[in-house]
Amino acid sequence: MIDKNAKIFICGHRGLVGSACVRKFEKEGYTNILKKPHSELDLRNQQAVKAFFDAERPDYVILAGAKVGGIMANKTHCAEFLIENLEIQNNVIMQSFEHNVKKFCFLGSSCIYPCQAPQPIREEYLLTGPLESTNEGYALAKIAGYKLCLFLSRQYGWDTISLMPCNLYGTNDTYDLINGHVFPTLIRRFVEAARENRPEEVLWGTGKPRREFLHVDDMANAVYFFMQNRGEPDVINIGYGSDITIRELAERIAAAAGYHGKISWDPSKPDGVYRKLMDSSRANKLGWKPSITLDDGIMRTIREFSENN
Repeated sequence: MIDKNAKIFICGHRGLVGSACVRKFEKEGYTNILKKPHSELDLRNQQAVKAFFDAERPDYVILAGAKVGGIMANKTHCAEFLIENLEIQNNVIMQSFEHNVKKFCFLGSSCIYPCQAPQPIREEYLLTGPLESTNEGYALAKIAGYKLCLFLSRQYGWDTISLMPCNLYGTNDTYDLINGHVFPTLIRRFVEAARENRPEEVLWGTGKPRREFLHVDDMANAVYFFMQNRGEPDVINIGYGSDITIRELAERIAAAAGYHGKISWDPSKPDGVYRKLMDSSRANKLGWKPSITLDDGIMRTIREFSENN
């Protein structure tokens, strides 16, 4: 168990996953959590990251900070998604290693797996086929980060864990209609459409691809659980356990938001990979399972967005 007085550095504490991890650890009684906003610590800056570690000497590190975005952002700015995430990861991982951090948690993404991987996706499918082209830059960075943690663990005995979540949503998400992910984008679209009584909403793609969605509080619970209970560096999938078509997701969110207009689809826009369902049986056998249902998560997210916008 992590000592309650330990220094825990949560990188990206204002983001979706990072803020959820802060809430979870504070709920469990941890008060010595190090938080540095981007304005005070640019994780891409090697010298700045070293100076921070020299001064603070964290005992544990959770790397939840990353450059993230939806299909259009990833497709348009693939170079930035690759280089900036590599910079962030290399700086934080190596400074954690060199400063003898007791345990390091690397957070990746389901996009690390081949676009045509068998379903559900098992951990051993990593690097068995080509990646999805629309987010290849981000995926390559995340693969490199995981492998660096794995190699440092195997070569030097450093204690690391690497968790690969499915699509996450929930408290403190980014509701950007252009660069956001599909779940928060649909939440915003249908809440605003219901408010304005719009007659029609036209959504990207065909609506046929299937995705798996996990509430970020369940992800934070997984981070907490495995930081306390696991000491092996091999990747672990963290997923909800079932998937849903984007069309059905849109219909559920529209209904929950009280939108009664027409939902149309624009097939000229990209769908992304057809299906991504994680096999999370390894995590389940080790003792972690999600607790927030998709319908409950939708209602919670609609309520939070409506109250703050």
